Amino acid sequence: MRSYEVKNRTNVDDIKSLRLITAIKSPYLPDGRFDLEAYDTLVNMQIEDGVEGVIVGGTTGEGQLMSWDEHIMLIGHTVNCFGGSIKVIGNTGSNSTREAIHATEQGFAVGMHAALHINPYYGKTSIEGMISHFNGVLHMGPTIIYNVPSRTGQDIPPHVIHPISQNPNLAGVKECVGNERIELYTNAGIVVWSGNDDQCHDSRWDYGATGVISVTSNLIPGLMKELMFEGKNPTLNSRLIPLIEWLFHEPNPIGLNTALAQLGVVRPVFRLPYVPLPFEKRAEFVGIVKELGRENFVGEKDVQILDDDDFILIGRY
Repeated sequence: MRSYEVKNRTNVDDIKSLRLITAIKSPYLPDGRFDLEAYDTLVNMQIEDGVEGVIVGGTTGEGQLMSWDEHIMLIGHTVNCFGGSIKVIGNTGSNSTREAIHATEQGFAVGMHAALHINPYYGKTSIEGMISHFNGVLHMGPTIIYNVPSRTGQDIPPHVIHPISQNPNLAGVKECVGNERIELYTNAGIVVWSGNDDQCHDSRWDYGATGVISVTSNLIPGLMKELMFEGKNPTLNSRLIPLIEWLFHEPNPIGLNTALAQLGVVRPVFRLPYVPLPFEKRAEFVGIVKELGRENFVGEKDVQILDDDDFILIGRY
């Protein structure tokens, strides 16, 4: 095979070694289209503060509210602009195997370094069906399996992960069930990232996780890098817990969207069904920023308490 045909192929070991991956936010213009200028600024801030990878179009990036055209465009845009500086992991999972296969082919065609795949949610399937679903996409390139039963309604148990871990393209698992499960996999030589920001310090330093796929790092990439790179630090971890608890007070990405708007990093535009946190929670955020230090958060503007009528809520876009 000629070398130019494989220049974008990423070695699965390059994905396995990532310690801090941000599930990146997708900002919007007032008409509901992507605000690519704000997006590029956000990704640049992640790179400058040492984040090693981004998940594009994940739950945090509201892939569930995108058309597949938007999804693949944003993955391609991210690769084109930042693929030399950061690993781009496209969320191309679906509850339809056919859709997951098609989207993953397109994602790798536009140059993504790895795919993120969830188990078929809502419709669900059997254990054998899950294994077949993942085997349908694993042959295409480096893959992270994402287990978040609180969203999918179904756990991906170890007896699904163990057989597919024999596939050389399995980079690892983003695991939200907790540290006992993480330890089970790391003891078996399977790479795991914590999917829970509130547990990721202990996951990394006590249970063998390689790192975290983080929401909070959208806001404080430098502090999350310190937490993942620089050894055990329970003091820093406990300083970050109030922010993390605030972020997840309502389902993600509601808190993150509200926070980034208050920091002046993105426009205060929400695609429905997401709406901003109520006024008292917005006021609470200002206190959290002051407590942790504005300099530790992304952006340059002063943090503000936005009024209800500052937000634009869009149902058609």
